[in-house]
Amino acid sequence: MKRFLIKERVTSMIKKRKIVLMLLVLLLGSLSLSACKTDKPTIYVYNWGDYIDETILDDFEEETGIKVVYDTFATNEDMYVKIKSGGGSYDVIFPSDYMLTRMREEGMLEKVDLTKIPNAQHLEERFLGLDYDPDNQYSIPFKWGTVGILYNTAMVDDVVDSWDILWNPKYAKEILMLDSQRDSIGIALLSLGYSINTLDVDELAEAGELLKEQKPLVLAYVIDEGKDKMVAGEAALAVIWSGEATYGREENSDLEYAIPEEGTNLWFDVMAIPQGAKNKEGAHKFIDFMTRPDITLRNAEYTGYAIPNKTTRAMLPKEINEDRSIYPEEEDLENAEIFVNLGQTLKDYDRIWTEVKAH
Repeated sequence: MKRFLIKERVTSMIKKRKIVLMLLVLLLGSLSLSACKTDKPTIYVYNWGDYIDETILDDFEEETGIKVVYDTFATNEDMYVKIKSGGGSYDVIFPSDYMLTRMREEGMLEKVDLTKIPNAQHLEERFLGLDYDPDNQYSIPFKWGTVGILYNTAMVDDVVDSWDILWNPKYAKEILMLDSQRDSIGIALLSLGYSINTLDVDELAEAGELLKEQKPLVLAYVIDEGKDKMVAGEAALAVIWSGEATYGREENSDLEYAIPEEGTNLWFDVMAIPQGAKNKEGAHKFIDFMTRPDITLRNAEYTGYAIPNKTTRAMLPKEINEDRSIYPEEEDLENAEIFVNLGQTLKDYDRIWTEVKAH
């Protein structure tokens, strides 16, 4: 009988321990769920490749407690398609001027609350109220620049002052073109004496044929890798954005940058908030952070691009401020045009570029 009572007590104790263990498991699970609920808030950012000093993202997270999930794109068109198709849920995007207009007109953007971006006070007035966002409701300027020709003086013995040099057989398979329909078709249009914003189908067809004629001379159609190829001496001439040219010239003293006399694209990249962004509060904090002078300075030093921030501009070295390939004077931009939204004509650009690439 005594043994039975002992056995019963042991069994009872085991049952109690099991109950306690189960309660502990449930408690730990509850704590785990609570921890998940208190994870850091997150923003999703979609930017051009190699367009930011990514250590800045860590500083933003440390300062604000907001985690940044960061993705990159190669062209405005790639970014547009992804946002339009719902392929990415982003809080901050970095479109160029004409794409900002298109997205604004299609209702794809949230309005920016300037009261939440106090650092906007540092922006130069000349970069506000431009045609792509006339009332400054949908964007904050981020970078600006030109498109030109980066060339290797050890490989090119001609004067580089015209887009026509990109059609010179002398440099066959030593020419890099941008893998961007607006930029490359725009260059062909400028070479023909037309506007980069033409809606004339005959002018566009002529530009397409000119690009097809050029294709046997082209080594490759590139984006970010163009500057690296030029630094390595793999090509003699490259169509390139001004900031990429700055990097190239710093890495290889044989490289120079020219804005052709026929004109160029004066472009602006901006920060915007897509329609339906889940963390608009975090998006505003991020845009404000990226506009802060010390952060803008770090970005300018990292990317080599011109910035629209007057406070930061005053902090740059004299040799940078006076470098006209980075900060061109008005006379350098005499024939420059800003891309505009092409509306329905864009389908003609799509078709022409597809034909050129397949030629």
